Amino acid sequence: MSHQSKSYTRLALQKFKKNIWGVLSLWFIILISLLSLTAYIYIPDNSKNANTGDLALRSNPPGFTINVIEIPNNDNRTLKELLFGRETPMQQIPISDYYIKGDSIVYKPYSTQPDLEDFKSLNFKELNDNLDGNHLIKKKTYWLGTDNQGRDFLSRLIIGSRISLSIGFVAVFISLVIGISLGAIAGYYGGKVDAFILWLINIFWSIPTLLLVIAITLALGKGFWQVFIAVGLTMWVEVARVVRGQVISIKEQQYVTAARALGYTNARIIIKHILPNCMAPVIVISAANFASAILVESGLSFLGLGTQVPTPSWGAMIKENYNYILLGKPYLALLPGLAMFLLVISFMMIGNALRDALDVKEK
Repeated sequence: MSHQSKSYTRLALQKFKKNIWGVLSLWFIILISLLSLTAYIYIPDNSKNANTGDLALRSNPPGFTINVIEIPNNDNRTLKELLFGRETPMQQIPISDYYIKGDSIVYKPYSTQPDLEDFKSLNFKELNDNLDGNHLIKKKTYWLGTDNQGRDFLSRLIIGSRISLSIGFVAVFISLVIGISLGAIAGYYGGKVDAFILWLINIFWSIPTLLLVIAITLALGKGFWQVFIAVGLTMWVEVARVVRGQVISIKEQQYVTAARALGYTNARIIIKHILPNCMAPVIVISAANFASAILVESGLSFLGLGTQVPTPSWGAMIKENYNYILLGKPYLALLPGLAMFLLVISFMMIGNALRDALDVKEK
């Protein structure tokens, strides 16, 4: 009777599929990633950073509907604008009343004090001979209302997911490159090299993460990529410690001794024979670091040291609107917080599922 042995990868995948929360979390993250990447195709405000607003529309409730005059652009949207938004968005004029008079639209701009507004006129034939005044009037709905700058809150919330996902990917990538390299070198060579790298690890380990990120951010300056680098430079320590321990254990195995006897270089032994066998705990740590990076970036943005205006960030959105918790519109601060919570808990659940799945012992 032949026995067909299953690979550890296949066993891990089968075990992961049985973890319902891990699978649901994975699909949730995939969905959020797809929505984030294609956001400018479908969000109501497709301007860059969803930053088109009108102070007359500030702080309106979810489901707020208004008529606007849309003055179309003649240019077609390029691939860059589909990915990163329009540099010159379509002009929109919110109105409370209007009528057509000849070749002009006579309208009253929207205001919280309409009695103070006078009627204005817009000649739509001067814009384009083929335009029809009635077709310029559109009904616009703000499904999650507007923020304190009169911007579409739903659009800002969706675009904000790009920052959280991007900071996670970049920070984890940087931490893996630095952590795996230093951990593998320290564990394989030992001696003074190991002592020096372990000393460096302990120094970074002793400094609170948020304090270290703030220090690096202040040194590099405020900005989009500076935050990514700062967060990544603080998350390599745990990766390095785990890789170092794994390499110390694995380098004593017989197949490593055989590789040395065959004359393989140290670099080949580390890269092709040792590192592939110590990736399981690194994958689990990466999922946890992804969640931590999102929280750290949000904390920096809340303190004003993260991504700068007008780039939307969930942490910055909480900072901008937390006063509304006491002013009767708590959803402006709670929705970004809820989105952050769901994304972070999804990565933590994936990390737990991977930890269980990668601990496979064939019976």
